[in-house]
Amino acid sequence: MKRTFSSLSTQEALHVTVFIEERNAELYHRFAEMFSEFRDVESLEIASVFWEMAAEERRHGTLLLQRYTDLYNNRACALGEDDIHELIELPRLDASDIFETVKDRNARESALQVALGAEQQAREFYQNLSATTSEPGLRKLYTELCEFENAHVTFLERKIAEPAK
Repeated sequence: MKRTFSSLSTQEALHVTVFIEERNAELYHRFAEMFSEFRDVESLEIASVFWEMAAEERRHGTLLLQRYTDLYNNRACALGEDDIHELIELPRLDASDIFETVKDRNARESALQVALGAEQQAREFYQNLSATTSEPGLRKLYTELCEFENAHVTFLERKIAEPAK
């Protein structure tokens, strides 16, 4: 039976967030590989941003996994992302995001907006959880996750504001 994220214990929430960061690192890596195949300057710049995002997600995943190990040692947790109702921070990139050029928005900005939307959604999700959670350990975790996502949002907003190379 699927559960809501807000119903998770601290251990379960931390365990699931490790999976989320690892999943997103893989997605951003695939996006980077896809754009690098086009081999034009704009596509390579987009690929570079997605590789940076993949590295950042991996770094956060590693930090969260280390925290899990520190707190729970090797204690098993069978709960994974598939056991949760909400899709948290899921960047989706389809053909229209890649090939469609919208007036006043180029392909670079469109691709970066996909990542920005996912990161903003995750920031708001964790922000809401930290504001409504009464358990101090969970509140601290959600606040930290919100800060991670805020750093991603800031990074992507800066990239969008930079002129294309």
